[in-house]
Amino acid sequence: MLEIPVLITERLRLTALSERHFELYSAMLADASSTRFVGDGQPLDRMNAWRSMAMLIGHWALRGYGMWAVELKESGEFIGRVGLHNPEGWPDLELGWMLRPEHRHHGYATEAGRAALAYAFNRLGAERAISLIRAENTESERVARRLGGRQSTTIDFLGSATLVYTYHRPDSPN
Repeated sequence: MLEIPVLITERLRLTALSERHFELYSAMLADASSTRFVGDGQPLDRMNAWRSMAMLIGHWALRGYGMWAVELKESGEFIGRVGLHNPEGWPDLELGWMLRPEHRHHGYATEAGRAALAYAFNRLGAERAISLIRAENTESERVARRLGGRQSTTIDFLGSATLVYTYHRPDSPN
């Protein structure tokens, strides 16, 4: 069985994605506001949401890190995903996040993102990480800046203008 670490923050539990999260995970990916800036920008049906979840879980087996399910610590409610992603063809180790619409604007993405970055730097020994943010996604830009990211460049990624926000290990000379 794959060991995925659990990270605990003040309000959140970052834990392995599992089948118990699937109903809310698939609803999140069926919501156009959730997928607008991801992939081809289209919502996913249940079959493709399942495939998405399976890919994220498989990333842990292949790379030794990946995305976590984000749960509210008090209730255990699934509110989104956050974590580290670097599949074949990606420009670098990416920190990414997606929250269910009703859980946005509460600081959860920033809180979970901090924990995931600390894991990247302290447990994986990464020197840097990036966030790939579509040029129109101002909400994610704000999260990246709160996490200490700086826009380093703009690239054409998967057919869209994409801002690259870079995070450096705190003790790194950059």
